[in-house]
Amino acid sequence: MKSTRLNPFQVLRDQWAIMSFYERFEWVIALVLSAVIAVIIVVSLLQLISIVFTLLVLDAFNPLDHKVFQSVFGMIMTLLIAMEFKHSIVRVALRRDTIIQVKTVILIGLIALARKFVVLDPDTSPAKIAALAGATLALGTTYWLLRDRDDRVAERSGHESSSSQ
Repeated sequence: MKSTRLNPFQVLRDQWAIMSFYERFEWVIALVLSAVIAVIIVVSLLQLISIVFTLLVLDAFNPLDHKVFQSVFGMIMTLLIAMEFKHSIVRVALRRDTIIQVKTVILIGLIALARKFVVLDPDTSPAKIAALAGATLALGTTYWLLRDRDDRVAERSGHESSSSQ
């Protein structure tokens, strides 16, 4: 019985053959960026584990201490941002998307702003908090509008495909 799964290397070879020079260039850059970000993520994760382990062993890990909380969760959220960024680049490399999607960039921006709120010092000025809140509101609204638009486009294409059958 022959397997129906496609060999990923064969798919890559087939896609490579039909790509333009610029598409090949874009694909290679996406792979290199993905590899660099993967190394950064692994090194950062090892540093995070080392820091948390040191805090636990020294019995200094007190999550109620806002400095410790800010430090640990700031590092965790930075890793999440890097992973989301890498995921968006991998989607381009795997040819699932032709370019980095605007929604993904906005989502990464929202995650970065959430990280900023987590690591804010308690004595942060109200003006800075208002500016961050305004940026969050603007990015959130933009993301919502883009998602709403994509939902309408998907709904419209679903109706067209079902009416043509």
